[in-house]
Amino acid sequence: MASRTAAAAVARSPILIVEDRDSLRMMLRRALESNGHRVVEARDEPEAIEQLRASAPAVVLSDLRLPRGDGFGVIRAAKELDPELPVIVMTAYGSIQDAVAAIKQGALDFLAKPVDPDHLLLLVGRAVAQRRLVAEYLLLKEESASRRGLPEIVGSAPALRQVSLNVQRAAGSDATVLLEGESGTGKELFARAVHALSPRCAERFVAVNCAAIPEALLETELFGHEKGAFTGAIGRKLGKFEVADGGTIFLDEIGDLSLPLQAKILRALEERSFERIGGTVTVRVDVRVVAATNRNLRAAVAARHFREDLYFRLAVFPITVPPLRERSEDILLLARHFVERFCREMNKPVMAIADAAQDQLRDYRWPGNVRELQNCIERAVILADGDRILAQHLSLHGGQQAVVERHDPWTDIDLSGSLPEATRRVVEEVERRKILQALEQAGGDAGRASEILQVDYRALVSRLKQYKITPS
Repeated sequence: MASRTAAAAVARSPILIVEDRDSLRMMLRRALESNGHRVVEARDEPEAIEQLRASAPAVVLSDLRLPRGDGFGVIRAAKELDPELPVIVMTAYGSIQDAVAAIKQGALDFLAKPVDPDHLLLLVGRAVAQRRLVAEYLLLKEESASRRGLPEIVGSAPALRQVSLNVQRAAGSDATVLLEGESGTGKELFARAVHALSPRCAERFVAVNCAAIPEALLETELFGHEKGAFTGAIGRKLGKFEVADGGTIFLDEIGDLSLPLQAKILRALEERSFERIGGTVTVRVDVRVVAATNRNLRAAVAARHFREDLYFRLAVFPITVPPLRERSEDILLLARHFVERFCREMNKPVMAIADAAQDQLRDYRWPGNVRELQNCIERAVILADGDRILAQHLSLHGGQQAVVERHDPWTDIDLSGSLPEATRRVVEEVERRKILQALEQAGGDAGRASEILQVDYRALVSRLKQYKITPS
C-alpha cells in the first residue's frame, strides 16, 4: 500500500526544466512529454525557486549557465526545500570541472550538451525511480514505526516537517542526536521517535531529566553504585546507562550538568564504558545517546560552563525543534487534537471550538509552547459544560500571562530630566541587572561572572561596590 501511494505521488509530480534558451527548452519538454512526464519550466534561478515552491517537482533538470543566477543556486534551493530531490545539471561539452563541482554540491548526475534525447530520458527515468524508492522507504518506515508505537507528532507546518525528516534520517544511523529548542516544544517526543524508527526500537528507551535530579544523586542515577559505596548503599544499583544497554538513553536538559559530570558523560560516550560508584570493574555498554537542551550550548561553551569536547560529541546530528509561535498554522490543529483526547479521557462528547476562542488561540504567543497549549485545552475541557469551548474557558487574554505580554516595559523606566541623566540611569540599570544575572549563572563566583561578562575582574569588583551588590 505504501509503495503504491509513493509511486502515485511521484508520478503526479512534474519535471522542472530550468533553461533560458527557448529552442532547447522546447526540445526537452517535447522529449519528456512524449515519454509520459508532466513538465514545468523556468528561465533562470529566481523563476526556478518559484516553481520549486509552487509545483514540488519530482526531478529538476537545470542548465548551469543562466542569465540570472546559475545552476549551482538552483541546486542549493532544491536541496534546502527537499534534500532528497534529485537534480540533473546540463553542461557544455567538455566542461567536466563544472559537472564535478555540481555533483559535489548535491547534483545527482550531469547531461552534456548538445543533449541526446535518449540519454536525457535514461537519466530522468533513473532519477524518478530513485525518487520513488526514497518515498517508498520513508513511507514504509513510517508504517513500521506506527505498528511499533511511534509517538504521534501532530502538525503540518514546513518547519515541523523538516524536523520529522531530520529525525527519520538520524534514526537510521547510530549517531548521537542533540535536540535543541525551547521548553515545551516536545523534544522528548522527537527523542522517542528517533528510538522508535531506529534498529534499536525493540530495546529499551530510558529517559533521564538531568535538571530534575539533585546533582549529588545524578551520578549514581546515571552510572549506578556498588554495595557499600556510601552510607545507605545496601546493594548494587544499576545506572541508567547500564539499564539502556542495547537501546537508547535520552539525556534531557543536558545543559544543566556540572562540569565534573560532563567529563564522565564524555568518557561514557567516547569509550562506551564507565565504573559504578565505589566499583573497580569497568562496565561496557552499547547504547545510543539522544540529548536535549533548552539552553544555548554554544554560548555555554563560550562562557566555559559546558565542555566544548562534549558539545561536539553530542552535536553529531543537531536538530532544532521550532517554538509553537513559528508554526502558527499548527495551533488549531493541535488544539482540536487535545480537545478530542481530553474529551475522550473525561467521557465527554467531543466539543467544537468557538470562533472567538479560535481567534484567541491564534493570537496568543504561547511562551510555554505545545505544553502550555495542552494544559490550556485540558483546563478548557474541564470548565466547558456545553458542546463548545468558549473564549472564557481558555483564560488567555484575561489571564496574568497575557497581561504581562502586553505590558510596555518603558513605562517602568524613569525618563525624567535631561537626555544625559536619563541615559545614565538606563545604562546603570542594565549594568546592574546584567551583573546580577551573571552572578546567578556563576553561582555567586565573581571570577566566573567576570568571564561570562567578558570584563576585567577588577572592573567588575568596582561595579559591585558601586551598585552595592554582594556575591553570595
